[in-house]
Amino acid sequence: MAATLPNEVLDDPLAVSLALALAAANRCAQNEGVDTGQSLVSITQRASDQGLVWRINYGPREYVGRRGGDLVVDVEAVEGRVVQVLRGQ
Repeated sequence: MAATLPNEVLDDPLAVSLALALAAANRCAQNEGVDTGQSLVSITQRASDQGLVWRINYGPREYVGRRGGDLVVDVEAVEGRVVQVLRGQ
């Protein structure tokens, strides 16, 4: 579903940073074989040597009684560059 974003959204640096990070992480996750549409996605912020980083976690929707298998993608907030990819065992 395509939607035109109002200018207020595009003028919000936090919203734009998060959208770019999620798009980069989705691309990375799909390249790793993760079905992003069927994943439970959680996003957190953290500080690192690179500055602010978005940590985007892709896990199974049915996670009860299940261990591991998550994919974690760290994306640098300013440039939208993937800085680390971790796969749970």
